[in-house]
Amino acid sequence: MGKLIYLDNAATTKTSPEVVEAMLPYFTEHYGNPSSVYGFAAANKEVITSQREIIAGVLGAKDNEIYFTAGGTESDNWALIATAEAYAAKGKHIITSKIEHHAILHTCEYLQRQGYEVTYLDVDENGLVDPKAVEAAIRPDTILISVMFANNEIGTIQPIAEIGKIAHDHGVLFHTDAVQAFAQIPINVDECNIDMLSASGHKLNGPKGIGFLYIRKGVKIRSFIHGGAQERRRRAGTENVPGIVGLGKAVELAAASMRERMERESRLRDHLISRIESEIPYCRLNGDRVKRLPNNVNFSFQFVEGESLLIMLDMKGICASSGSACTSGSLDPSHVLLAIGLPHEIAHGSLRVTLGADTTEEDLDYVVDCLKEIVAQLRKMSPLYEDFVRRQEKKNTK
Repeated sequence: MGKLIYLDNAATTKTSPEVVEAMLPYFTEHYGNPSSVYGFAAANKEVITSQREIIAGVLGAKDNEIYFTAGGTESDNWALIATAEAYAAKGKHIITSKIEHHAILHTCEYLQRQGYEVTYLDVDENGLVDPKAVEAAIRPDTILISVMFANNEIGTIQPIAEIGKIAHDHGVLFHTDAVQAFAQIPINVDECNIDMLSASGHKLNGPKGIGFLYIRKGVKIRSFIHGGAQERRRRAGTENVPGIVGLGKAVELAAASMRERMERESRLRDHLISRIESEIPYCRLNGDRVKRLPNNVNFSFQFVEGESLLIMLDMKGICASSGSACTSGSLDPSHVLLAIGLPHEIAHGSLRVTLGADTTEEDLDYVVDCLKEIVAQLRKMSPLYEDFVRRQEKKNTK
């Protein structure tokens, strides 16, 4: 393989060598089932507890409020479905936004088929949820509000603390999907008024197949996976000890480097945005310019088809995406880009670039140089662009 520049870190990240090293002994040496009573296996229960403490410390939570899952999707499903079941006697109304990950949106659709009502909040042109709209949507039978911490496609960071306060002022539980935000930006569950929070290991240089759900003490939600008594009887199944160790190590490393990474990635992100905006005409930055994840850049290019753009970038050794990895096989434009008001034809020409620990300014300059060439090439093949240029020339000659 030739040159490879990986810029799809919102889809997944490379597992760091330190994480792999921490995990390895739990495959071959310390392989006991933590539920067994003999010392060789029971020692792993203490190992799991120490990983809970690491994660809880980053969130300002208690270690017994962290429940390990198979990843963000399971955590989202658990938060919504178990809350709906547990609080059904109070009401059957849930509030979320139109730009949530499909792990939330499809779970809401499932609940609607079970007789629940869901209000899907609009967002503004930058992808921000208006806290006033959240408050206006609350009804006497509202049992849960779920708004993602930061959007996985356009990087917009929501006013989570304000939304959480509104939820609590009205006696409503508040969940946030923080899969893209956890350990990337500071989060304190008390300061943000969060009752439940979903996160996933493979978004922060940890292993795939492991995540957690933070559940504030006192929140009475039921088990989602039934069976044994693991996870304090709330999540059955033999614990994924190597995965849990890997997640704990990844969180420890990410927390230690967070401030430095935020500064570095923000600088590189802004450099990329500046070059694209100044050197490629007829493009639009998607997402809030300031309230934005440090590593996220999302552009729409007029008169360009996104899939062709990605294929041609791939031929140059550049890995990027047009949106969520979970919808990469879909021909439909991004629901997030449609929600912020982009027409279908522009939403189809989108590119998401998400930076990682290995990304350099040299990499990004190479990307922009390739992007300029590819966009120009694709536009030459577009009859819509040809018509647009003719109209512009007519205007200029008048």
